[in-house]
Amino acid sequence: MSLVELGRYDRNLANILVGRLESEGIDAVAFDGSASIADGSWLLIPVRVMVDEDDEAAARAILDAA
Repeated sequence: MSLVELGRYDRNLANILVGRLESEGIDAVAFDGSASIADGSWLLIPVRVMVDEDDEAAARAILDAA
């Protein structure tokens, strides 16, 4: 299993996209969601949405349709 990045989004949108993908049966994870939250710069750091490389095509189709 190898993870691939679907894109980088603000923290809220990234979590919404992860939920959408998971509702379609695709395991997804938001990387860096808690990065720099302590120093107040969390809005400046994009969150990476990652999926298994075997699910990449299906995940991109879902995100493109949204």
